[in-house]
Amino acid sequence: MARMKFYCDAERCIECNGCVTACKNENEVPWGVNRRRVVTINDGESGERSLSVACMHCSDAPCATVCPVDCFYTTEDGVVLHDKDICIGCGYCFYACPFGAPQFPQDGAFGTRGKMDKCTFCNGGPEENHGAAEAQKYGSNRLAEGKLPACAEMCATKALLAGDADMIADVYRTRVVRRGASAMQRGVSIQKQTLGSGS
Repeated sequence: MARMKFYCDAERCIECNGCVTACKNENEVPWGVNRRRVVTINDGESGERSLSVACMHCSDAPCATVCPVDCFYTTEDGVVLHDKDICIGCGYCFYACPFGAPQFPQDGAFGTRGKMDKCTFCNGGPEENHGAAEAQKYGSNRLAEGKLPACAEMCATKALLAGDADMIADVYRTRVVRRGASAMQRGVSIQKQTLGSGS
């Protein structure tokens, strides 16, 4: 059975926010809610890295563990989803998630949270017909159409990988090996230049 996962390659992410825009457009995410965001570490300094972050669809999801009404469920593909009809907006999932994935609308009276929203891996929600009701509450169901999540498909540098965990691991492993080989070739080239200039 496939386990759907995201992975962001920090060596390739250029902080363009194309993934954020694609997610908002595809799923018509309400104002104030960001299912995906780009986080930059050491901004403007040596070692700066950017990562695209959303729900990681954990194998043992802490959001589901703390939910008092059990609105979370995991699909056969390993995608962690929630039922907005059951959600009471308590916010426990927000505090339990290490990735800040659960989002709450910012409109309404002070102290009211409303229904939680988060990345669905473009897999819709619990409605069976994949129709207008599902799209309105949860957004697009691209997985049912055999497509990747919009954020990963839109990524211009292919930094954001999405799909079966084993396949993503293979792609990333290949990238790391290629980077190592390129670094080694550059090192040999610099060494030859140094030796050549010294003679």
